[in-house]
Amino acid sequence: MNVLMLLKPKKTVHFIYDYNTLRQGLEKMRAHSYTALPVITADGKYAGTVSEGDFLYYILDRQESGMRSQEKHKICDILRRDFNPAVRIDVTMDELLERAQSQNFIPVTDDSDIFIGIVTRQDIIKAMLNTES
Repeated sequence: MNVLMLLKPKKTVHFIYDYNTLRQGLEKMRAHSYTALPVITADGKYAGTVSEGDFLYYILDRQESGMRSQEKHKICDILRRDFNPAVRIDVTMDELLERAQSQNFIPVTDDSDIFIGIVTRQDIIKAMLNTES
């Protein structure tokens, strides 16, 4: 089994751009009931993952809760680049399993760091159960 068998391609994944506003990011998270989203750059590279907590702490630290204030800040302002690191397309299943222990989804990039999709913990578990049957 390899990562391509488990990959949800970019075109089927909800993500946000690092230049989107906080408001746009929050609206997308709320609309799809996600607690975290992958963030990519304008040229398609994986920049990191942003979580509900990232939004909350950023807003609380600045003591700005109005919608207008959320429009003047960008996702790149709150992004923790070391959170939820991506794996390359040639990742081993052992490494994928290790990452899945602490991440709900694992971003996947190609050799040029272009975001190509995600692998979810749920899909890994389903695949493992199917191979044991």
